[in-house]
Amino acid sequence: MNKYRSHNCNELRKSDVGSKVFLSGWINKKRDHGNLLFLDLRDNYGITQCIIEKENSKLDFLEKMQLETVIKIEGKVVNRSSETINKDIETGEIEVAIEKFEVLGTCKELPLPVFSNQEYAEEIRLKYRFLDLRRKKIHENIILRSKVISFIRSEMNKFGFLEYQTPILTSSSPEGARDFLVPSRLNPGKFYALPQAPQQFKQLIMVSGFDKYFQIAPCFRDEDARADRSPGEFYQLDLEMSFVEQEDVFNVVEKLLVNTFKKFSKKKLMFDKFPKISYADSLLQYGSDKPDLRNPLIIKDITEIFTRTDVSFDIFKKLVKSGSRVRCIITKNTKDKPRSFFDGIDKWAKEQGASGMAYFTLEKDKEISGKGPVGKFFSKAALLELMNQTGANVGDSIFFACDKLKELERITSLARDKIAKELDLIDDNTFAFCWVVDYPMFEEDEQTKKIKFSHNPFSMPQGDSDKINFNKPLEILAYQYDIVCNGIELSSGAIRNHKPDLMYKLFSIAGYNQKQVDEKFSGMINALSFGAPPHGGIAPGIDRIVMLLANEKNIREVTMFPMNQNAQDLMMNAPSKVNDEQLKELSLSLKTKK
Repeated sequence: MNKYRSHNCNELRKSDVGSKVFLSGWINKKRDHGNLLFLDLRDNYGITQCIIEKENSKLDFLEKMQLETVIKIEGKVVNRSSETINKDIETGEIEVAIEKFEVLGTCKELPLPVFSNQEYAEEIRLKYRFLDLRRKKIHENIILRSKVISFIRSEMNKFGFLEYQTPILTSSSPEGARDFLVPSRLNPGKFYALPQAPQQFKQLIMVSGFDKYFQIAPCFRDEDARADRSPGEFYQLDLEMSFVEQEDVFNVVEKLLVNTFKKFSKKKLMFDKFPKISYADSLLQYGSDKPDLRNPLIIKDITEIFTRTDVSFDIFKKLVKSGSRVRCIITKNTKDKPRSFFDGIDKWAKEQGASGMAYFTLEKDKEISGKGPVGKFFSKAALLELMNQTGANVGDSIFFACDKLKELERITSLARDKIAKELDLIDDNTFAFCWVVDYPMFEEDEQTKKIKFSHNPFSMPQGDSDKINFNKPLEILAYQYDIVCNGIELSSGAIRNHKPDLMYKLFSIAGYNQKQVDEKFSGMINALSFGAPPHGGIAPGIDRIVMLLANEKNIREVTMFPMNQNAQDLMMNAPSKVNDEQLKELSLSLKTKK
């Protein structure tokens, strides 16, 4: 191929035996077998085992060489003996007898072993990310990411979408996460913002007459890190379509995700056509708007049971009278579970900040009864009514939680997941996608009690705009939707509000006057006034898609150069201080906290 290699380290086969070859790569491992030194040479493509005999004058030099040194070897391809064939690598039937070698790049003592998947502190891994990326698992993750992105681009082109690039330096938005700000040298005292998403631009592309847009878009948000969220920056598949309804967006995204996940994973898809769950039903049945449908457990609201006179569970009854609600989780055929299982769930709930989880198991001797600490507080008739409402049968167990709605949703969502894992109900070999739809347009801020947008402020409200009751904003639903997989939100999307008058009205409910809207969204409002088509879109997260495909639990495992939890790049020492001259050019000065 060139002076460094005739072959890559995954290419040589039995048909190459007898050939003179030269390979280049990193020393992955060394093994001294007395008369022979075995050396595994690794490059981006694979591993080739090389050998050098004791009689070779260069043996001592190779023995002392640091792992991860970059070398070029020249030698002859030979057969491995039958007992030394390695079926785990593509070149496992051959090895290269080293005749000559050349050191191309020396290596210092390693801060972490590249040849091992042993866990190391995140600080070390991120500081030496270039070494971490050599490790087999994460190296393969990054290659997978590249292949997934290429495939997505190809699929989007097949669907008739064209890729356009939107600006990186733009204006700050009052909605969403905190912006990263960039000072303008030519406009002293003013700042650009890095885009949290190309939201306004992609809508402007539709107004410009382009019909189908997509972009593998970089997005920047100054927010805290989570396992499924990288601080600082991330990438999303940003797409928008004109003259579409909600279902048209769903059809494109479903085809894309089904094709992508079938190509890059051997796991099963629970649905090729994704189910749709309303936001309200999702909170009721799963306690969350990010339901994991692999989990068969369903949450039921049984508040009314505790208003009956033949239920004497006074703790819950008093809480219900004060505005709390009661919800339960049914576990099928768990009558033979030991007491420790039930008490363990109760103890766990208390550790999560709840008051605990009451429980009993439905039994029948001569009559229906509840076996457990609280079963005695329910009459036979109450138990039958409970079974009727929940679908529970004899032999099933019922876990109860009682609290104000927000806290109740939180603890039952966590409990649903906890119980399912304890009972081994979740199939890890499955992807379960769903749509969560019918989000409320507005919500009440818990602290200020003011009305605010619950999601994207540019979403179209459902129904005829002439018939919407704007006096009851919390009842207005939006054409807003989320795509969820295995309990992980991949993206939010919406059919957009393309009517300026309606937009002014909705923003006024959230506390913005017309002047403020014009100032903050001047480009958008102005464009919508010149003939805007109905349009909608979505933006699935690339990082989260690859995380699922790679079977990783943390997004940093599929990101080439991530930041740490404090949004710091330990490898490049960013963010960093700037000198006084740079600040002067930007008309800035720093105020130090006392």
